[in-house]
Amino acid sequence: MKARLTKDFYFEASHSLPNAPLGHPCKRNHGHSFKIEISIEGEIKDKLGWIYDHGIIREKTQALIQLLDHTYLNEIEGLENPTIENLALWFWKKLDSQLLGLAEIVIHETPTTRCSYRGE
Repeated sequence: MKARLTKDFYFEASHSLPNAPLGHPCKRNHGHSFKIEISIEGEIKDKLGWIYDHGIIREKTQALIQLLDHTYLNEIEGLENPTIENLALWFWKKLDSQLLGLAEIVIHETPTTRCSYRGE
């Protein structure tokens, strides 16, 4: 049986979008309470009854969350233009080789705005 496991993470950070059009409010420095969903997909292991150890997802992702929390994202290498699309891709590049079965990363910028990335 195949299943999907999702673990949520949170961090606070500020950013500006330097490539936004002149006068766009996101061009100015502003902050968000980000929520990140990391999803792993795979076969449920009969004896264990799970597809993946939640602790491994936490271990591999927590260091990235700590790097970003309470920072100005534009100063992080690879996030010079930190749109949520680019942030999802940044997380994917960091985690793809470390989390077997990585299926999707969802970045919530606000309660009503999010981006999902599936490595395509």
